[in-house]
Amino acid sequence: MQEILAFLGEIPWWAWILAILVFIAIIDIFFNRKHTILHNFPVVGHIRYMLESIGPELRQYIVANNREELPFNRRERGWIYASAKNENNYEGFGTDQDIYSTHYVFINNAMLPYQLPAGHPNLKNSGLIPCAKVMGAYNLRRRPFRPASIINVSAMSFGSLSAKAIASLNEGCKLAGSYHNTGEGGFSPYHKRGADVIFQIGTGYFGVRDENGDFSMEKLVKMVEEYPQLRAIELKLSQGAKPGKGGVLPASKITKEISAIRHVPMGKDVISPAYHSAFKGLDGMLDFIEEIAGATGLPVGIKSAIGKLGEWEELAEKMKERDHGPDFIAIDGGEGGTGAAPPSFADHVSLPWIYAFTDVYKVFKKHQLTERIVFVASGKLGFPAKAAMAFSLGADCINVAREAMMSVGCIQAQSCHTNTCPSGVATQNKWLQAGININDKAMRANFYFTKFRKELLQITHACGYEHPSQFKMTDADINLSDKNLAQTLQETFGYSKVEVPFQSYQDFVDCPHIGGNLNLEKLRQTEDAIH
Repeated sequence: MQEILAFLGEIPWWAWILAILVFIAIIDIFFNRKHTILHNFPVVGHIRYMLESIGPELRQYIVANNREELPFNRRERGWIYASAKNENNYEGFGTDQDIYSTHYVFINNAMLPYQLPAGHPNLKNSGLIPCAKVMGAYNLRRRPFRPASIINVSAMSFGSLSAKAIASLNEGCKLAGSYHNTGEGGFSPYHKRGADVIFQIGTGYFGVRDENGDFSMEKLVKMVEEYPQLRAIELKLSQGAKPGKGGVLPASKITKEISAIRHVPMGKDVISPAYHSAFKGLDGMLDFIEEIAGATGLPVGIKSAIGKLGEWEELAEKMKERDHGPDFIAIDGGEGGTGAAPPSFADHVSLPWIYAFTDVYKVFKKHQLTERIVFVASGKLGFPAKAAMAFSLGADCINVAREAMMSVGCIQAQSCHTNTCPSGVATQNKWLQAGININDKAMRANFYFTKFRKELLQITHACGYEHPSQFKMTDADINLSDKNLAQTLQETFGYSKVEVPFQSYQDFVDCPHIGGNLNLEKLRQTEDAIH
């Protein structure tokens, strides 16, 4: 034995490497039955697959320029990261955008900016921008809700995101005064860190389902009574990533905790149907909304991606006829989001946000219903200039998903559906989550929201207004056609936004229905930290 070991010890290192390569080549040539490349090009073929596997990372950090990458380019991600870290998020030496490109938006500033009067709340809290409308006011819900922030966290479930990511976002929302949408995955312990919460009911009824998987009003009412931070209910009809398809949570991401929260079995993919079983048709949906609102006292809204407009016309007609309906409508852009989807869905099914929103808004304006509804916009709008454009079109609130994920560490690895997210944000792997410091990430989310609002408010003042709800469709131009013809949003989309009944900021501070987590002292502390 000693002689054999001595002999092996005399073999040079390069001979070992050669032997390993020969062994790999034999396996590739004689035993590989799956990959033609490996059979035809043994050993070398492995390099090809390795480079392919790290291609997104190579393009992200080496090949792509600052404005080229999708869904969020490097400059956009850089602004979010800098804002979240409370670092300098300015740029020097002018823009590197192609300002003559089609769909490029220009904000029309006023000759004389708006000047804050003495004693104005924004003098102490430049990041204070509550929503100008109250959810549930028209339909006289028992517990109306005015969001304390015009930017909030969109629907992302515990299960899709990790426990630490959800906890970080919820605590960040508490600090910033934003609300946190649970997504369809149920109301988890990590949503209970103090922020206002909108509970989403999806087609799987997770968290409020009975033993047969059907919707349980009893469970919903009990949950609302037990947790006062639940401020509204959102009925999910579809989402931008895969409208009409339903959702899938892979078995690999289902832990015992997720199983208990969602009331689903372990070891099986959890499939959300494409349709609701608790109601049928638009009449059934309107009845269901009223039943939930009556039982819980909370405002009830709907979330949907937009395609055919005939059903939206019918919904508006029924709302006009019945004199009731959803208290808010969240319009999701077809650009996709955190939910994984087949490329055919993510690339082609449902309209991009700007077309979706303008089409639906015109329907409700025609039927004189816009003042009853809080319009929530969602679709890559987590940047102040894009938000200004959205408010010009008629949006009342902005929901952000991927931008919020980036504020707590997401690096756009695009592996949300594989349970291998390297930043720990979209995985249930405990090892990958271990690097998330909840206190630190919560503060980053807080800074992102606060700096977003501060910059949006600066744009608002530059245009001569006190609050973003005052933006008009003539306050923004958009480039059209191959000749780069610029027109106002009003001329482009063929309608004028209905004026929002805004009086003064003092109305927000005094409003008894405003979000319970609007803490002016906390906002002032954030303001001091930013400065």
